[in-house]
Amino acid sequence: MKKIVVVGGGAGGLELVTKLGHSFGKKHQADIVLIDRSQTHIWKPLLHEVATGSLDINNDGLNYRAHAAKHHYQFQLGNLTAVDPEKRTLTLASLSDDKGHIVLPERTVNYDILIMAVGSVSNDFGTPGVADHCYFLDSHKQAERFQQALLNQFLRVHQEGSDARLKLAIVGGGATGVELSAELFHVADMLKAYGMPEMSGKRVHVQLIEAGPRILPALPERIAGLATKELVRLGVTVSQATRVVRAYDGGFETADCGNIEADLMIWAAGVKAPDFVANIDGFETTRNNQILVKGTLQTTAFDNVYVIGDCCACKQADGSFVPPRAQSAHQMASLVFENIKASFLSEGLKEYQYKDYGSLVNLSRYSTVGNLMGNMTGGSMFVEGRIARFVYVSLYRLHLIAIHGWLKATVIMAAQKIGKVVKPKLKLH
Repeated sequence: MKKIVVVGGGAGGLELVTKLGHSFGKKHQADIVLIDRSQTHIWKPLLHEVATGSLDINNDGLNYRAHAAKHHYQFQLGNLTAVDPEKRTLTLASLSDDKGHIVLPERTVNYDILIMAVGSVSNDFGTPGVADHCYFLDSHKQAERFQQALLNQFLRVHQEGSDARLKLAIVGGGATGVELSAELFHVADMLKAYGMPEMSGKRVHVQLIEAGPRILPALPERIAGLATKELVRLGVTVSQATRVVRAYDGGFETADCGNIEADLMIWAAGVKAPDFVANIDGFETTRNNQILVKGTLQTTAFDNVYVIGDCCACKQADGSFVPPRAQSAHQMASLVFENIKASFLSEGLKEYQYKDYGSLVNLSRYSTVGNLMGNMTGGSMFVEGRIARFVYVSLYRLHLIAIHGWLKATVIMAAQKIGKVVKPKLKLH
């Protein structure tokens, strides 16, 4: 029996392993294994809400082991450190508890078919001080760490009196930085109802720093303009064409020798695949560690290794690479599933063609802006307000349906609605 291993339980990886489990695991035609370094899945576009406490991972996250039991695959907790494509083996690092005791030793996992879906991490471009002084939002653990620091800072500002201000600096004007900027004001306003009557968005100063000429560089200029206008209205200082050259305890130094002071600093600029990927013998990688693939999403050297999601470098007809977005990962997962199924039947494989269905940026409860149907209408169908918000929420619901099925996804969505009524709207611990 063949063994199919998916490394990475993000949007694409989890959707793929669910389909493989139902098609091959349930019928005992293959062993399906998911490997992830975390026990819990959260849809990555929602990490900024975890970071502010608007979303509680304990209530809204998915436990891989429980999901595996219902969807006919196996789950292994582990951090991938090496791949040997010639021997068809993976190496997982040893796992220790908080006291340093080894829970699981270093392990080797064999595979017949491998899908690399390890996602991406923030790229600090070697900027001095960033690793030591900034928070990152690459995982729910990092987001929860920032949420604790943010809550402590809110408590400090509230205690110091009405003149105190909380200063936050976010480097990176992509979707994460933009959405986090708006969400911070929303959370500050909500704290009035939770024992901090003097707290509000007016006591928060957020500076969004982008090295390029405008925020949201990957999206149409009109969306960027609408988002910038809304952020400025909220009170965000949007600093464009501003390059950070150093981070220190208490702020950033910019290329023009100016300093930006901050109580909390978040780095959300640039993405790259994890560094270990570049060291795998036989994989061709880009300067951002992404793995180059053929049109079928197989690696250039090994037909039994597929790559999906942010770690995949798939070149399009115009020479550009498929952008690292959730919709890309979803589409790639669907194609790889079809190609694996075709390989079992000795049929020809399909080639991947990215379809841009548009982009949406959610500015918390204040606004949502974006364009729909991307390359089908030339990106000219712009939406904002309630319609855009409805579509944005629908994308998350489609993800729930993909990993749970219609019935359970409907129950989960109903439970989330009820939870908003009976539970605090903020995670306060």
